[in-house]
Amino acid sequence: MAITLEQLRKSYRTPEGAMHDVIRIRRLDIPDGAQWVITGQSGSGKSTLLNLLGGIVTPDEGTVIIDGTNLGALSEPARDRFRAKHIGYVFQTFNLLQGFSALENVLLGMLFAGHVEKARAASLLERVGLKERMRYRPSELSVGQQQRVAIARALANRPSLILADEPTGNVDPAAGDTIVDLLKEICREGGQTLLLVTHQPQVVARFPDVFDLSKLQN
Repeated sequence: MAITLEQLRKSYRTPEGAMHDVIRIRRLDIPDGAQWVITGQSGSGKSTLLNLLGGIVTPDEGTVIIDGTNLGALSEPARDRFRAKHIGYVFQTFNLLQGFSALENVLLGMLFAGHVEKARAASLLERVGLKERMRYRPSELSVGQQQRVAIARALANRPSLILADEPTGNVDPAAGDTIVDLLKEICREGGQTLLLVTHQPQVVARFPDVFDLSKLQN
């Protein structure tokens, strides 16, 4: 899934009332199957960039084109459908539903795309090392295990693009290395594009393609 960002700008209003540009990218081409880590100082717009790529927010100017589709030209319901079908999102805070089991959380992720495959959900949880924990609720899982459920959910609909926002921010370094390696391995096997945001040097060191967002902006 090739991605092109062109003349992209996103700004927010400061507490003083001024408009502050968070994202300013003249052009950026991301090839199909890329595995990129995006870094930068706190407040440099890393999460905003992922939200633009995921269609969660729309740009003030410019275009986000994913596989030939201009996300900004879609209505909000259409962007939601596009995201459910083509994009998997791994959040730092997991966003798991506490009243549901690990398996049910993955199945609910499938439900939004309109195609539920229980066997695939179970297979993904087994792949991320949770074969014996599928019936456990998030509160019964460790932080690292919860993040693995979030990864399985993000992969459930066979998306072409995986966005990971600080996926190791809440786990210890050893668990973080395991999570990153797992994401890279699964995406490489499936030919998926992986864009991972982090501020952690040990995570950055695991990627050959590193992009400092502050240097991309102009």
